[in-house]
Amino acid sequence: MRYVEPVYRPPSEAWSLIFQVTLGCSHLKTRRDPSSPTGYRVQSGCAFCVAYQTKPFRARPEAEVLAEIDAAAAALGGRVERVFLADGDALVLSTNRLLRILERLCARFPRLQRVTCYASPQNLLGKTVDELRRLREAGLTMIYVGIESGDDEVLRRIDKGATAAQMIEACGRAKAAGLAQSLTVILGLAGPDPERSRRHAEATGRVLDAIAPEYAAALTLMLEERVPSFAEQAGDPAWRELTPVEALREIHWLLSVIRADGIEFRSNHASNWLALKGRLQGDRERLLRQIDAALRDPRLLRPEFLRAL
Repeated sequence: MRYVEPVYRPPSEAWSLIFQVTLGCSHLKTRRDPSSPTGYRVQSGCAFCVAYQTKPFRARPEAEVLAEIDAAAAALGGRVERVFLADGDALVLSTNRLLRILERLCARFPRLQRVTCYASPQNLLGKTVDELRRLREAGLTMIYVGIESGDDEVLRRIDKGATAAQMIEACGRAKAAGLAQSLTVILGLAGPDPERSRRHAEATGRVLDAIAPEYAAALTLMLEERVPSFAEQAGDPAWRELTPVEALREIHWLLSVIRADGIEFRSNHASNWLALKGRLQGDRERLLRQIDAALRDPRLLRPEFLRAL
């Protein structure tokens, strides 16, 4: 396999064979800048994200992707059960091109059980339910969507490129097509102001409630040296990252408003101070009690030196 680094994948795709059908992210706009450490300067894109900044977006030639599938099948065909289509939003490709790629994957890997990819709300809104259903029938089983927030003001400040209503509509199309969904949200995007923080958390919970995905996960924003640039884009010079207590309050508010049943919820990402795992609604009260216990006893929190993106 020939990869154009860096390559990103969800943690749950650790054992998947990765094919880069696109490079970079279609929402990220960059320009060449020799003075930048990466060689590129970001013009627009999600304010919290540093992925793909050295890779201007482009679709890889279809013939090149199909040839790579054939080569991988010759070496691994009988052992491959899972495939992840990279990079940032493979679903931006035309439906017909994706169908041809899925057809080749299914033909070459007889034990293939699962094909997944990242998808943005814009990708999903660019396809009809019928198109998404055809992709599902051709072998695409699940998509990963970054919701980040349900607060339109936060979404505007981080340049997400979609409103909460648009994300509900986009993910509703995927659900109607039979695609499983794994959604991620980010604690801390609204900053430490209690009113904004609660509004962000509860609005995000309401979006998850409306979509009712199979899986949902929370991450905590970690910017490190990028805090000043994020604060500038957010229009709040006093903006800072959350403390552990503030982050725990956000996740408590978020879980408290979700009423949908059947969501597998996780906060076990290394960016979080507290790892939670449970199924909503059955485990919701237990999860809330875990948060309350951690608020009372900081010894239950992940040490700072073990947190990472």
